[in-house]
Amino acid sequence: MKKHTISFLSLVVMAGLSLSTTAQTLTKKAKLTEVEMNRWSHLDLAKDTIPGMSVDKAYAELLKGKKGVPVIVGIVDSGVDIEHDDLKSVVWTNKKEIPSNGIDDDKNGYIDDIHGWNFLGDITKENVEYERIIKDKSLVDEKTYLAAKAMNDKKVAEAAQGKTRLEQMLVTLAESQVTISKVLGKTTYTVEEVNAITSEDPAILKSKSDMQRILSYGMSMTELKDVVQKQLDGFLALLNGDNLKTDYRKVLGDNPNDITKTKYGNNTVIGPDKEEARHGTHVAGIVAQVRNNNLGGDGIANNVRILTVRAVPDGDEYDKDIALGIRYAVDNGAKVINGSFGKAFSPQKQWVYDAIKYAEKKDVLIVHAAGNDAKDIDYNDNFPNDSDDKLTEFADNFITVGALNFETGDKVVARFSNIGKINVDVFAPGVKIYATTPKNTYSFLQGTSMAAPNVAGVAALIRSHYPKLTAKQVKHILMDSGVALDNNVIVGGKASDTRPFSALSKSGKIVNAFNALQMAEKMSKK
Repeated sequence: MKKHTISFLSLVVMAGLSLSTTAQTLTKKAKLTEVEMNRWSHLDLAKDTIPGMSVDKAYAELLKGKKGVPVIVGIVDSGVDIEHDDLKSVVWTNKKEIPSNGIDDDKNGYIDDIHGWNFLGDITKENVEYERIIKDKSLVDEKTYLAAKAMNDKKVAEAAQGKTRLEQMLVTLAESQVTISKVLGKTTYTVEEVNAITSEDPAILKSKSDMQRILSYGMSMTELKDVVQKQLDGFLALLNGDNLKTDYRKVLGDNPNDITKTKYGNNTVIGPDKEEARHGTHVAGIVAQVRNNNLGGDGIANNVRILTVRAVPDGDEYDKDIALGIRYAVDNGAKVINGSFGKAFSPQKQWVYDAIKYAEKKDVLIVHAAGNDAKDIDYNDNFPNDSDDKLTEFADNFITVGALNFETGDKVVARFSNIGKINVDVFAPGVKIYATTPKNTYSFLQGTSMAAPNVAGVAALIRSHYPKLTAKQVKHILMDSGVALDNNVIVGGKASDTRPFSALSKSGKIVNAFNALQMAEKMSKK
C-alpha cells in the first residue's frame, strides 16, 4: 500500500503525578492478550510493560470529568468513510454551507463542501512521482531526472522478482487452503484451529505452517488474496510499462502544474470507492473513533471533529493537491492536520512549503509520518518536510513521527520505520494498530501512517484542554514530555544494526499523553 502504511510484504513513565521523562529499560515477558493488542497504543510502559502512550492513564487520572473544547482535525488522506458507525458522530460539518443546493454558500470556491473536499474527484489510481518526472522532464532539473530514472529502473528489476514471489504465494495459499479445509472439514477457520492440527503427514504439516504464516498477517483469506493480487497487478503493470502510459489526471480535468487554478474536485470525501478510503478511514479512527461505545477500538481524542481532505491516491500525491488541501483545512478551522503520506520526489515542493508556513501563521500543527523505507531521512529525501536542506527548519509547526513496535527491548522500533536524528522528531505506536476501516469494519494496519495519527490524537487532546497553547508550544510539549528509552535497538529489521534509541530522532523519545498533558498544564499557567 502507498501512503505511509507498511504493506504486509514490506514486512512515559510517570511516578505519581510529578512529571518525569526518565529513561526506561523494560522488557515485556508475556505475549500480549487480545485486549492488549487491540489497544496497546493506549497502554502504559510502566504499568503494562508495553510501549504505549499512557492514554488510558491520562483519561483516568487527568481528564476525568473534564470535557475541553471541540478541536477540528484535518485528515489529508485517501478519503474517509464518514458513514462508518464509529466515525459519523465525529465528522466535521461546514455550517456555512446549505447541503446539496449547488451553491457555494460560504463563497470559498468549493460548492457544497459539507464535510470537507475531494481534490482527486474520481481518481483512485495514480503514478508515483518519479514516473511523472520520467514522462515530463521539464518538471525538474537534469540531476533529479536521472535520479528518477534510476529509481524506476530499480523498481522494474524488483517487480520481476516480486512477480515470481507473489505468484508462488497465491499458489501456496490456494494449496494450503484446500489441505487445511480437508483436515478441518470446513472452509472457514481460525488460527487457533490451525495451531491445534496434529499430523505426521509432511504435506499437512507444510500446509499448517504455511497457513499459520498467512493468518499471522491479520487479514481474512479474501482480504489477503485481494492484497496479493493487487500488488501482483502493480508489478505486472510496471513490467509492461503501463505505469508510463496512462494519464490518470485527465479524468479530473485539472492541470497539476498550475497552482493558480484551485477550483476542481468534488465534495464526495469518501471518494468513488469506499474500499479505496481504507487508509484514510483507519487514520481517522486512530484519532477519533468514539471512545467507550463498545464498538471496535477507541480513538485517542474524545472531543474532535474530523475534517476530510481527499488528496492522496493509490500512488503519489500531487504537490498541488497537498498544498491546497492543507490550506483548505486551515481555512476551515483545523487546529491539527494529519499527513500520513510521503514520497521521494517533490517537483513543486515550494507550494507545499508555502502551505506549511501558512498553517504556521494560522497556528495549526501538522503531524507527518516519517516514512516506511527503513532509511535515515537526514540523508535521504522524504517529502513533505520542514527543512529544504535537511538541517534548518523553515517552520516550527511541523512534527515528523517514526513508528514503534509493540515489543520492548531491542525490537521496539518498527523494522520499516525511517529514522533521523535531525529530521524525525519523535516515535509513536505504528505496528498492528486496530482502527476503523470502510463499511463498518475494523482492521489492524501498520506503518508510520498509523504512528502519525496517534500523535495527532494526543495533540488534539492538548489543544482541546489547553486551547491557549500555540501549535509551536504543542509540538515541543510532544517532544519534550516524551519518554526516553535507555536501549540499543535494532534498526531496519537488521539484527546486525543496533543503535541507541536516543540516536534515531531529535527528541529521542516516545510520545506520552499523560506526560504531555501534565506539561501542558504547567505551561498554561506561566
